[in-house]
Amino acid sequence: MHILAIINGEYGARHVANIQQFGPASWQIETWEAPQIFPLVIDYPEDYLPSELPKADLILSFAEHKGVAELLPDIARMTEAKAVIAAIDSEAWLPRGLARQLRGWLEKMDVVCATPKPLCSLTEHDYGVARRQRISYESPLIAEFARYFGQPEIKIIVDGETRLISEVFVLRDAVCGCARYAAQHLIGISVDEAEEKAGLLHHHYPCLASMGKDSDFGDTLMHVSGNILKDNVHNQIKPYQSNRYITPGERSE
Repeated sequence: MHILAIINGEYGARHVANIQQFGPASWQIETWEAPQIFPLVIDYPEDYLPSELPKADLILSFAEHKGVAELLPDIARMTEAKAVIAAIDSEAWLPRGLARQLRGWLEKMDVVCATPKPLCSLTEHDYGVARRQRISYESPLIAEFARYFGQPEIKIIVDGETRLISEVFVLRDAVCGCARYAAQHLIGISVDEAEEKAGLLHHHYPCLASMGKDSDFGDTLMHVSGNILKDNVHNQIKPYQSNRYITPGERSE
């Protein structure tokens, strides 16, 4: 698969580095660094695009300016790409209205576009856009990417006697690499502490999603992202956790 990754800052550069290190060797990844400054209205997209771009099957937009989203239809045309993933880890970088427009523009070009919010909500068949709202898609190219990067999925092995985590396998990493980092540091942790530890590791990595409150979730995208990882951990360690009961009027042990 030929991939063109669009970046214009540290956020995207970090994503690309993780994909290059842990993605399949058969993926060929090219990077284009987009401008960092755009006018309020882009009248002539060609003024902000290079004269040529490499052919690509899939475009990954990790841009930190909404102006780049307006260029994506032209970029898809130039590269002959058939699928686009435009990450939303900040409403300022890709507002919800513009994301809907982008999906519509590209659909008219027969290009499938996924706009996961946050980026680590992407799976092989759908992605998040708001609280309890997901959008499904049909694209072998996006699904192939999401087999390896997207909504974190780790497999936890627990020692039944000690109730310590003995092994952790990364089935699908977050695009930024956070899940792999957390997995490495959960080994040896008690199941009673693992969920909280996963949340701390997510913040320490650190997650680069927005800390501004997002109206689609009623929470920050950083917290939404952290809860995705914590939920994955919780569902696996729950059978091993000790239950504590408190009786009103009595002292607990």
